[in-house]
Amino acid sequence: MTKAWLEKRKRDYYYQKAKKEKYRSRAAYKLLQAASKYKFIRKGDIVVDLGSAPGGWLQASRKLVGAKGFVLGVDLKPIDPLPEENVQTLIGDITDKKLAKKIMELLPRKADVVLCDASPNISGVWEVDHARQIDLATHALRLAERILKRKGNFFVKVFQGDMLNDYIKEMKRLFYTVRLIKPQASRAESSEIFLLGIELNG
Repeated sequence: MTKAWLEKRKRDYYYQKAKKEKYRSRAAYKLLQAASKYKFIRKGDIVVDLGSAPGGWLQASRKLVGAKGFVLGVDLKPIDPLPEENVQTLIGDITDKKLAKKIMELLPRKADVVLCDASPNISGVWEVDHARQIDLATHALRLAERILKRKGNFFVKVFQGDMLNDYIKEMKRLFYTVRLIKPQASRAESSEIFLLGIELNG
């Protein structure tokens, strides 16, 4: 991280807003904005957040589901606990075929929503980073198939590139509606976009 990058981040509106409102990352606003517009997370929902460290999306999800919902965060590294009793975390790898079983053991029932904001370690070689991101998103999609209830929703980050169209086709095979979303909180210069799969048709 260069000094210029750090200075730019300090001036960032959503970075400042997150610090003021005590969100663990500015990414929380990406989820809040998308969920506000498309209503894919509701009060009382069960939400699984893949790649959830440091916990900004967990905080946002808890706000959306309220006290009667349940939120489970999954990441390779430990996540500092949140104070709410209906938010739990699990150390896990989304490429692990046994992860679905571990998740289901912690859920009251199948999930209403699966989220994935996971990113690969960025190499700086675009073709490599794009391929790694699509691979992570594919593992998240396979996991969502197993833990989502019928007509559940899936919201996932992807990078734009030549493998994206095939991934979108696969999502369209599994969900009744698929939308491409660029939340306002997502930096304009970033190649990230989000895909929302509405109502799993399993």
